Amino acid sequence: MAISEFEQHRYEKLLQDFCKEHGPQPHIHDKLKWGYEIDSKKQTVELFEIRPNFMEPSQKVHTPIAKARYVKSQKQWNIYWMKGNGKWVLYEPCPSLGFLEDFLKVLKEDAYNCFFG
Repeated sequence: MAISEFEQHRYEKLLQDFCKEHGPQPHIHDKLKWGYEIDSKKQTVELFEIRPNFMEPSQKVHTPIAKARYVKSQKQWNIYWMKGNGKWVLYEPCPSLGFLEDFLKVLKEDAYNCFFG
């Protein structure tokens, strides 16, 4: 079952606020900023960096930071980080949480330096 329109708007607001508060400062947004994508059908939220391509600065590169997937039957969010091999891996210190807000708290703390290095 897809994320509802109401939930999607709420998640967008949470992610916008998170990116604004914890992401790169506005004066460097032409070089680095954060973005997000909500896929209502897959029930996922992904946070990523956006920066110019080194070889072609007019092109933008999206580098994954973190991902959360809602499992409706369990009423929880599974948290993932991307390993150096390019694969999403369950975040073992805290693999699932009840609310998207909790996911954002885990990202902010980044206790094991999995999301922001």
